[in-house]
Order: sequence, then structure tokens, then C-alpha cells
Amino acid sequence: MKIPPHPLPDHAAGTLTDRVPIVLELVHLSRRFGDTLAVSDANLRIEPGEMTGVIGRSGAGKSTLLRLINRLIEPTDGSILADGVDITRLRGRALRQWRARTAMIFQQFNLVNRLDVLTNVLIGGLIRVPAPRMLLRLFTEAERTRAVALLDRLGLFEVAMNRADALSGGQQQRVAIARAMMQNPTTLLADEPIASLDPVNAKLVMDALEDLNRRDGITIVCNLHTLDTARAYCRRIIGMAAGRIVFDGPPDSLTEPVLLAIYGEAEGAVDEAMTRVTLPPRHNPCSRDSDEPKGPPECIVAVSQIWRWPRS
Repeated sequence: MKIPPHPLPDHAAGTLTDRVPIVLELVHLSRRFGDTLAVSDANLRIEPGEMTGVIGRSGAGKSTLLRLINRLIEPTDGSILADGVDITRLRGRALRQWRARTAMIFQQFNLVNRLDVLTNVLIGGLIRVPAPRMLLRLFTEAERTRAVALLDRLGLFEVAMNRADALSGGQQQRVAIARAMMQNPTTLLADEPIASLDPVNAKLVMDALEDLNRRDGITIVCNLHTLDTARAYCRRIIGMAAGRIVFDGPPDSLTEPVLLAIYGEAEGAVDEAMTRVTLPPRHNPCSRDSDEPKGPPECIVAVSQIWRWPRS
């Protein structure tokens, strides 16, 4: 089931069109923190619909790169272009719209633990919901229906009314993905989304991201510590070392010399076992193409019952 798009208001960000996937370009992009050059002269072009993995050692600049794209931090030098529009010049509402279109998924889930799962997902639409209505949780029928549809697609319909802190780590990360999708993004920026998960839950999260990429055409840029995961899911891999992009190519091109350039092992070969998570066989129970039992087919009808959740 493909989630119907939620209409976004127009904004004056150059010629950007909200409903059209974008070509993303980084041009001589750099970010300095004091004496540390976290990202150095990055040049990159990401086409619509790509699923790209970013690998490298801790401190290589992977997280900073994603935060620059989303404008959570500002570049020291260079520019970020989306269909030719300079994103670094956006301000006010246009900048908020850009952050919605390039939704972030973090390692530490960032859910509101005391709220139920459904409300956490609905919060993802904050950019389009007036603050008083959000504070009072006065969501529309269309907003609730979309949130429930996202939860059902990600295999979380049955826990919609549970508190967020009652869920497992893998479930919480899938809630975070649903919340990000409420923003109606064209790009998902996932910063170490499986770093704190066990192999089974890591696979569920990566399968969910792959499904959004394959069936919805969402561009995925995903920071990963695990080489086997990057090889298994990403058709393109970016390797970073000391803030620089030192590799850009398909997984098959990750040869031993390339890995040495990325991970900088001083002696001998890179031990891939140090960056591996044992994934179960490739199968996505969250996908509607799966043969696993689905959630109740009347889930969207049942949303009328969920609307009556407690306000506290």
C-alpha cells in the first residue's frame, strides 16, 4: 500500500516544487568546528531515488554531512543545491519546508516517551499544523488516517496506543521512520539508524527504509558503521575519512585498498568482522508484498476507535 501524499503549501524557495524529487548537489562543502575540519571540500551529486550508504570511522564526518544537508548546522564554506536552488540561502518558512522535505532519522529515536505511538507519529506533521492545535492534539481525520496507515505499513498497527517507552528499540526506530514520513519528504537522511539495535531489529529497520526507497521512490542517504549492511542494501556507497570523501561508487568496488583508505588501518588488512552485523535472511515482514500475515484489513476503518485515546 503506497501512502497517499499529504499536500504541502507552496513556498518561495526558488523553483523548488514540493511534490517532485530533487537532484541534490554538494559543491565544495566544508564545515569547521574550531581547529577541526569535520567536512572538507565535499563534492557530491545524489540523484532522485538513490539509496546511498555513507561509511567511515567514528569522527570521519558522516553525521556532520547529513546535518549540513538538512541545515541543522551551517556550512563554513561551499553550497548545497537542490535542483539548482542554493539551500544555504533559505530562511524562515522556506528553510522549515526544506527540513521537512529532507527528514532526519537519528540513532537515538527522539520519541516523546510519555506519549502514545500514534501521537508521536502525528507530531511529524508539526510544520503544517498550527501550534495551538498541535498542543491540544486536535488532529484532522486525514492526519490520523495517514498516521495509522504508516504504522500499519511498518508493522506497528497493534501498538499504536502503547506508550513509546514500552516499545523495543527496533519498534521505536520504525515509529521514528513513520514520524519522518508524516513530513511528506522526498529524501530521508538516516544517521546511524541501526547502531544501537540487535541484528533482527536492524534488519527490520533497513528493510523498512529499502521498501520506502523501492516502492515510494524516496531518496535515502544512510550513515552506517556496518559494511555488510551497506553492501546488502545500498546501490551506492560513499566512503569518508578525516572529513573528506575518499570513495564514491558501487559496493563491488569496495576493494581492500579502498577500505584501507576509508578506515585507515595502520597494519595489515581491514578486518570486516569489526564492522559486521549478522543479518537474518532478506525478507521484509513490513512490506505488503510479504507472505507474512498482515495487520487487520480494516485498520483504516478502526482508526475511529483510536481517535478516542486519552488526552493525558
